Amino acid sequence: MAVPENPATGSSPAQRPLIMRFAARSDVGRIRAKNDDSAYAGRHLAVVADGMGGHAGGDVASAATVLDMIHLDSPDHGDDAGTVLADEIQTANSLLSELVHINPKLAGMGTTVTALLLANGKLHFAHIGDSRAYRLRDGEFKQVSVDHTFVQRLIDEGRLRPEEAETHPHKNVLMRVLGDVDASPELDLDTLDARPGDRWLLCSDGLNYVAAHAVERTVRETHNLHECAETLVELTLEAGSPDNVTVVMVDIVEETPDDVSTAAVEIIPPVQGSKPAAAAEGVPAAAAAAAADEPKETHASKHGDATPGSGQAKEPQDGNAANAPQAESGSTDPHLGEHLSAEVLREELASRPHELVGAAAAAAESGSIPTVAGRTVARRAATLLTHKAEPADGEDALPALRPRRWLTWSIAAAVLVVVAVGLWLGYAWTQTRYYVGEFDSRVAIYNGVSQRLGPIQLSSLEAVTDIRMDSLPPFSQQRVRQTVPANDLYDAQRIVKNLELTGTTSPEEECPKVSASPTPAPGSAPPATAAAPPPATDASAPAPAPPAPSPSPTPTITCEAAK
Repeated sequence: MAVPENPATGSSPAQRPLIMRFAARSDVGRIRAKNDDSAYAGRHLAVVADGMGGHAGGDVASAATVLDMIHLDSPDHGDDAGTVLADEIQTANSLLSELVHINPKLAGMGTTVTALLLANGKLHFAHIGDSRAYRLRDGEFKQVSVDHTFVQRLIDEGRLRPEEAETHPHKNVLMRVLGDVDASPELDLDTLDARPGDRWLLCSDGLNYVAAHAVERTVRETHNLHECAETLVELTLEAGSPDNVTVVMVDIVEETPDDVSTAAVEIIPPVQGSKPAAAAEGVPAAAAAAAADEPKETHASKHGDATPGSGQAKEPQDGNAANAPQAESGSTDPHLGEHLSAEVLREELASRPHELVGAAAAAAESGSIPTVAGRTVARRAATLLTHKAEPADGEDALPALRPRRWLTWSIAAAVLVVVAVGLWLGYAWTQTRYYVGEFDSRVAIYNGVSQRLGPIQLSSLEAVTDIRMDSLPPFSQQRVRQTVPANDLYDAQRIVKNLELTGTTSPEEECPKVSASPTPAPGSAPPATAAAPPPATDASAPAPAPPAPSPSPTPTITCEAAK
């Protein structure tokens, strides 16, 4: 829009700040049992979230994410707006993980996010999932976001044509989402120039069932934003609407004096009848959303068959702001504890122009704000909603973890003691044993056992004998090199003695007995036995002398030779 010159000075007046004109609409569709979409639109923030996780958590995921981001609807972010937006989405991802940790029934839930944050004449864009952002500028209508889907990856790799994507069996398989799967999901981030006259369309993928040319024609030709949003949703319903559909329309315009008079107030007065939380005591958390008992969808595909299931959970928890201890007058931070009350949240939203639709609107109206419950994480819950609370002190955040930590350390110490005692007892037992082995080509006695425990040798040299290994029979050499176990030192000495006398490791009594009778010479008559009677002779004749045996040396017979 052209800015006229100031006739008094001849110069152009300063350009007025840019804001968003907006409209939002969400519908459950004709088939789904509940609406898993959420959206928010305001003067400086527009966001669409499409939840998944079936009956258990799709609506919880999208509502928690959108409600966690609404405080960004402010012009006060300066040059850090892009970083603030990215950090906010990562914080919302952490919130979803904490909700799953508190309530395992929500496991598998997730959500897409597509958001615009207007600050200092720039549009900061963030995107993850398959919700979409379109921009109409100077007559050109184009998709700014890129779908994080399996079929889009196939298209990018040239393995699939764009016209085949709509009929592909895995067209709804998401590759990136917020949820309890990735602690730090990858976002598409960009900073774009904001021009007066730009028109933006943010939508969930339910609008994909309307032909692209019909969507473009509606955005071009329907000047009224609310009428444009209504028309797009009606076109989706006429197409059968097998999924939830959410549409946010945004026009970038210059701020007018009327806009300034209706801007959001900075301080929100306390809600009548509520008790603010004491700053020194921390703040209690809002109610955590409960889940239904039905099984959940996975992140792999968020558009399974729809069956009746529970909607947004409405079970309140302890610790609403109304139950917090009364603080001294003037000590309450209006941006801290009071925001944890759904009533105060509604009051804040009513204080500035905005539209909140889908599951997030249902959560705000019912009071079942999906956030973290419990006193130990009260300040964390406040931070999730307002991001202006101070971090919790160590004594506020860790008491529940200390008993478990000490228990873990105690168990680990006990295990180490048991292992150490067992190793010491085992080593002590080995030092009561002995064996016979080889040392420097001689027979030696060792104390311990011949095995090793890693680098530790479990034996020591006790004594080295004078018996050379090469003086032993081959069989005995092999036995000694393989070590001969002994019960004690006496037993080891006995084995050495056997090696010295017989050349074997066996005791002498185990060897075969060798006859002490002399061996007759070859060709000589065998000696007479003691039992044979003497031959009859003449009594007067002298008795013949017995024949003298031929002496023959008796060889040394070892156990090896006997065998």
